[in-house]
Amino acid sequence: MNRPRTSLLAILGAAALVGSLAAAPSAFAAPAPDAVKSLSTNATPTNTTSAYAGSAENEAANRQFFDAVMKSALKKQAAQPGIQVVTVRYRTTRAPSFRSQIAQSTQIWNSSVSNVKLQETSTGADFEYREGNDPRGSYASTDGRGHGYIFLDYRQNQQYNSTRVTSHETGHVLGLPDHYSGPCSELMSGGGPGPSCTNAYPNAQERQRVNSLWARGIATLQDKGELSKVR
Repeated sequence: MNRPRTSLLAILGAAALVGSLAAAPSAFAAPAPDAVKSLSTNATPTNTTSAYAGSAENEAANRQFFDAVMKSALKKQAAQPGIQVVTVRYRTTRAPSFRSQIAQSTQIWNSSVSNVKLQETSTGADFEYREGNDPRGSYASTDGRGHGYIFLDYRQNQQYNSTRVTSHETGHVLGLPDHYSGPCSELMSGGGPGPSCTNAYPNAQERQRVNSLWARGIATLQDKGELSKVR
């Protein structure tokens, strides 16, 4: 498991945007192991995997992914004074089976928030999507070097609405934590509401939080003269 890291607000208030980042997955999950089984298998998590229930380690992983992507995106746009919208670029070459769901997720997020936009690219991506089989199900993870990836698990995407899974995991890229006890109308409730939930859109509170996080990150760096130093 990962050690808890500095909170997002503390990171944004510091002279540098982020410190070193450690790899840690954050699974699309159910609220508690006794209430709902793992979305992919009944495998018992080890110290190298993320528990399916919400945890401090998962929350730290979410923050690390967001911090890494924001740093990477701002680094690319540091030469643009007065930027109001950050473009986060992603690659899909390692998730060909999910290109349709990824495109839908991108459209959903780009129509929902205004301070950050997602854009597919073939080079210079801030993160990528991957696909395959994993007992942890789908998850978001940093690579520890300023980039990250979203893993989309085959079995889980057959059991749950695939666009919701993809949009949920993309929410971690944009800074949202899991909240498995939430209703179906809350995107970051993930697998909590069960397989019948097909909502793939963030609610008003989630949209506002993403906009606030990205606006605050840009403003903090601009105010401190740090935007030009993110290199």
